[in-house]
This record gives sequence, structure tokens and C-alpha cells, in this order.
Amino acid sequence: MPEHALIRLTRTPDAVPISDDVYGHFLEQAFFGNVEGGVFDEGSPLAVGGGGLLAGCRADVIEACRELGLPVVRWPGGNYTSAAWWQDGTGPRDDRPRRLELAWGSEESNRFGTPEFLAWCEAVGTVPYLAHSARSVDDAVRWVEYVSWAGDTEMTRRRAADGHPEPYSVPWWGVGNEVYGDWQMGHRPVEQYVADALEHVRFMRAVDPSARFVAVGHEDREWTRRVVEGLGEDVDLVSLHLYGASRHLTGSTRAEFGAVVAQPQFFEDAIRDQAETIRQAQQGRDRPLGIAMDEWNIRHLEPAGWPEPQPGEDGGVAPRATSGAGGEGWRVNRYSPRTLADALFYAGVFHAVHRASQLPVPVAMANTVNLVNANGLLAVRPGGLVRAATYWVWDLYQNRTGRYPLAASVAGPSWTTDLRMGDDRRGDGFRTRPVTVGALDVSATTDEDGRVLHLAVVNRSADEDITSRLQLEGGGLPATAVAHVLGAGGTDLFAANSFERPDAVRTAAPAEVSLRDGEHTFPAHSVTVLDVEVRAGLRG
Repeated sequence: MPEHALIRLTRTPDAVPISDDVYGHFLEQAFFGNVEGGVFDEGSPLAVGGGGLLAGCRADVIEACRELGLPVVRWPGGNYTSAAWWQDGTGPRDDRPRRLELAWGSEESNRFGTPEFLAWCEAVGTVPYLAHSARSVDDAVRWVEYVSWAGDTEMTRRRAADGHPEPYSVPWWGVGNEVYGDWQMGHRPVEQYVADALEHVRFMRAVDPSARFVAVGHEDREWTRRVVEGLGEDVDLVSLHLYGASRHLTGSTRAEFGAVVAQPQFFEDAIRDQAETIRQAQQGRDRPLGIAMDEWNIRHLEPAGWPEPQPGEDGGVAPRATSGAGGEGWRVNRYSPRTLADALFYAGVFHAVHRASQLPVPVAMANTVNLVNANGLLAVRPGGLVRAATYWVWDLYQNRTGRYPLAASVAGPSWTTDLRMGDDRRGDGFRTRPVTVGALDVSATTDEDGRVLHLAVVNRSADEDITSRLQLEGGGLPATAVAHVLGAGGTDLFAANSFERPDAVRTAAPAEVSLRDGEHTFPAHSVTVLDVEVRAGLRG
């Protein structure tokens, strides 16, 4: 028998719209096939030909990105940013230097640089977000000049020679990346970072007064407080990087499924903490700030003693012998494909972001790690690409939900668990805290005209359908709705898409369903978006 729940929905006529940019993306240079072998694959029969800036870019990747729609893409890192020099990636491709890059220990060809990335952004219809190391003011200023200045200078002539005489439109600039960590070149204490960032922003803005800036925040409240106190009148967003963790590679159990789908609760808590820290530090100032969750994902961990993972022809991990292998420690498997459990995790994070849109300091941008390969939305191989489960979650939320949230509450089944506090490893385990997790997680949104309710529901239960009664303030629910469902049916909680099974996890065709007496049954381990036409507007 299905379990039961009650979902109450309340109109919020003064709701602040959810930013499109919360469905953003991330590409890191030199990172496990994000760019070379992913977005850019010179010599591939699937690449764009000719001599233009898009030459060598994968045409199938461009098409898949156009189909989905990309609001914003952060590049070139990430960790790569800290030691990179942007000018290496300009000028004739054959004349560009090949360098040892220090973030990931690879050799960077620089054949896909600033002009190629910005041309690719124009081709897919996205907004670029460029991240600078914040180690050299002059280097940062010249990058903005190359990109945005309209005059006649050495940098603008270089841009024209690189195939783009007119300035690009680049609204977003990152001022450093994770400079609080000793894994970054340019690691420094917060006082020094604030002083450096102030100078960078001042002179970058002198070149482009319309530029908007993202400062380096941290889960550490003291770091973020000092950043906001020092930069709060000069930047627009403060970053927050969050990662979850899954160990299903060593055991695809029901318990592990539960651990994965519960972790959006950690994200929501971390977002609220960051928002409150920023609000308190910004008190008395007029400039509004937001959060850029410009790195986030869930990591698939495996024993460090296993053979190093390699990309498999099916879009996942190449076969290898792991039986009996072990050893101490854990590492991230960068080729492990996204699973059904991950799909529910991503949906839960979007719900957390939707709710955070109404905070005094909202999430204004979010960029998942990554767009292409390396646990991304698209697994790209020499013979084609696979749209991962992630791709269909983005399509479901970005393209089939509204931008104006309603208040939603749920009374229904739940369970208690030790919530993983992200990928915070403690010996052989994780930092955790006890919580109660609701089996249903709900986000209700509408469009600007308020005529359609988009009810997004994650059923986190591994095996129980949940029948829910919907109550909309003021009534007005019709007898039917249109359902878009991802993940229903099947028995593999960690199913993933591959070249052989490209649609193992994807949204089913929309179907009309009954809402008789306001009831609907949400299938186990699924994400559902109900489109409900209401008689009375939801925005009035």
C-alpha cells in the first residue's frame, strides 16, 4: 500500500524571482576531458571544420548544449585558474606555448583559449563567466581590455587579429579561486586577499564599468565575514563551494541510496549559514549581495588502492580489476557516470536553491562541476556523446519549472539518519550529524502570469510510492495535470546512462494524470514535475 502525505501550497505574491543563473555550468581547462577531448577535439570527424574560432570544437556538444540551454558558464577554472596566464591562449594556435600546468600536473596546449571559449559561448547561446587568479592586477586589467575595451590598443588589436574586432559581452568576472587553500598558487590569508581583490576590482572596473564581480567566500564563517566587510561595497556575489559524497562504487545498497538523496539537506543548511553570515557582515550597507555557488556536485568515491580509473568507451569507467584491491584512503572517480540516486540529489539541491531565492542574501548563481566529462552532464567520447542523468534533471528544472516560488510544506513519512556533511572525510567515514529526512521534498513555482503551477516533487523513498493530497490556498486545483517524471519504474537505484543504454535515466514523455480530490501518487525513487492549470492566478 502506498504511504500518504499532505502537501500545502501558499501563494506568495511578493516572491522574488529565481535567477536563471542558478542552472549554470562550469568548464575547467586541463581537467579530465572538460575541454580537450570534450568541448574541443581537433581532428575528430565530429568537430567543426574550417579555419574559424570554432574549428576543432565538437559540433555534437554544441548542439546538445543548445538543446538544453545554458544560462552561464564559468571558465577556465577552478584550480587551473591559480597558475594560468590568459595570454598564452591567444594569437595563432600553432604559435601558442605548450606549458606544464600546475593544478593537475598535465601539459596545457593552450589551443583552446579565450577567443575560442568566447566564440563557443556565442555559438551555444550562453553568458561567459571568466575567473582570474587575482595574483596580478596588470594581468587582470589586460584581460578585461582584450575582452571588453572598444578602443584601439595593443590588446584590442590582438582581439581583432584573433577573429573578433568588436568587444565581447562578458558580464561576470571571478576574483580568485579558493585562495584560502594551500593547493592554490597565490594562497594567502584573508586580509591579504581582501586588499588584493580591492585593487583588482577597482582597476578591472575602470576598463569595464559594467563588469560584475564574484569574491572568494568559504564555509568558514570568519573568512566570509572578513571578505564581506572588506569587499561588500565593491563586489556583487560571494562564492560558496559545496560537494556531496557517494560510496556506491563499493556497494550499491539501499542505505547508500538514502545517504545520497539526503545530502541536499546539508547543502541547504550550508547555504543558509552563508547567507546569514553575509547578511550580518553587510548590515548598514546599501549594496545587495548574493551567493555564487559556483562549484557544486556530488563526488563518487572509491578506494585509493584500486587501479586508476580511465574513461570507458561506453561513456563511463573502463573495465578494470578491483576485486581484492583496496588500501587506505579514498579518491574521487572522475569518470564515474551520474546515477539515478544522483538525479534525486540534484533535484533536491535545486529545491534548496529555490527556497534560498527568498533569503535576504539569495543564491544568484550556481555552476555545477562539470558540464562535459569529469562527472558532467555530457559524457563525450570519440564516437559521440551520452546525455547523463544530470542532463535530464537540468532540462526538467530549467525548462519545465517557473521562476516565482510558492511556499510549500509537507507532512508525511520520514526517516532519521546520520547526514553526511558533504565530502568531509574523517578517517574511514565522514563528518555527520543526526537529522530527520522527509521522504518527499517539494518545490512549487509559477510563471510571471501565475496561471500554471509547476509542482516539483522528489520521492526519496527507495521502494515506497507516496500518495499525496494537494491543498492550494484558496482552492482552484483542476481535475487533471500534466506529469513529467524522471526515474519511476526500474529496480536499479544507481542506474546510469551509457552508449548502450542512453535512456536508462531520463524524463518520460509528458502524460495527463488525475488530480481527483487533489490526490496524486508520486512513484518511489523519482522526480516529478506536475503542470497544473489553476483557475485563479497564483501571483495576485
